[in-house]
Amino acid sequence: MEKIKGTIASPIGFHADGIHCGLKRKKLDLGWIYSDVPASVAGVFTTNQVQAAPIKQSKEVIQGGKIQGILVNSGNANACTGEEGLANAKQMQVLTSEKLGIDASLVAVASTGVIGHQLEMEKIVAGVEMLHQSDAQQPENFQKAILTTDTTEKAVTVTAEIDGKQVTVAGCSKGSGMIHPNMATMLGFVTTDIAISSELLQTLLKELTEVTFNQITVDGDTSTNDMVVVMANGLAKNVEITEKNTAYLAFKEMLRVVLTELAKLIAKDGEGATKLIEVDVTGAQSASDARMIAKSIVGSMLVKSAIFGKDPNWGRILCAIGYSGISFDPTNVTIELAGLPVFKAGEPLEFDAEQMEGNLSEEEIKIGVYLNEGTSFGQAWGCDLTYDYVKINALYHT
Repeated sequence: MEKIKGTIASPIGFHADGIHCGLKRKKLDLGWIYSDVPASVAGVFTTNQVQAAPIKQSKEVIQGGKIQGILVNSGNANACTGEEGLANAKQMQVLTSEKLGIDASLVAVASTGVIGHQLEMEKIVAGVEMLHQSDAQQPENFQKAILTTDTTEKAVTVTAEIDGKQVTVAGCSKGSGMIHPNMATMLGFVTTDIAISSELLQTLLKELTEVTFNQITVDGDTSTNDMVVVMANGLAKNVEITEKNTAYLAFKEMLRVVLTELAKLIAKDGEGATKLIEVDVTGAQSASDARMIAKSIVGSMLVKSAIFGKDPNWGRILCAIGYSGISFDPTNVTIELAGLPVFKAGEPLEFDAEQMEGNLSEEEIKIGVYLNEGTSFGQAWGCDLTYDYVKINALYHT
């Protein structure tokens, strides 16, 4: 497998574009992805009981097992907007299908932004007409058009040979605040030219989401609009994967790499964040136990605040393990913070304070937890909690 410089349109037969239609004051705010042919599709969605209109609409489309296009807007979530919001989501679907000359049942929609405002549909209508289907397309603009409070694009592309064919998997996402999956304020889109059944693709996406997107947290809030969609159009011309064979496992690893990288990029770009925090838990009784402990640590506001302040307060880490809901013996635990052992067998360890301060000044901080209860491993990712997080969210609506 090789990571390459690419875009969401890098796999064979995919196209993408993004433009500014006026939903946001200046930045790009409308984009689409589409395939030359209908693609197998899989999707996972927010677990929040309050779900935005585009989530309801896209769930219905994706249940059909095939899609060909996705229209996405930022600047307005189209959430908590009643029947008018549902009608607007359907109109987005129809507008896209008419522009592309495809059936409306093959079009999904997504929205992100402020909750509780009706979409300005006249701007969406005009915007769809401005989206390009020609060489004027700029796929990287799609990756910009889906952003809200994000400070950077989040994209990754990998390629490998499977079944004698060169296969590409590309992904992009948005997410910065209101991040606490089971799903978060995040949108994720993945395209691939591999041939795979929609049933297997759905199984694979659900499994990998558990160890990637569902293992990130910024602020503990789960959004109304989250979704991850994978499209596989088969134009790489490999033998279609319909069972869990060698080709399936090779593709699974490609998809895992893409989803993991996107998840980490979201965590790193948390609102106001200055540091990415990675927690590795080793020696748990089960993988789910390890993941739950890791997420408990990275979700702790006290741990996040300590990392921001370069404070080696390992007691907060141990405390987060203790309230994770997982049974363990504290006298078996070893904790490493930023590469230095700080706790072992129920007692603190001496460490070089100057070296610790230097290590905690890095942009990526690792926390290692060794439970010595079993053989299972789990990871989670998050970010520090800064003054700027409060500033951003105090003023988000106004």
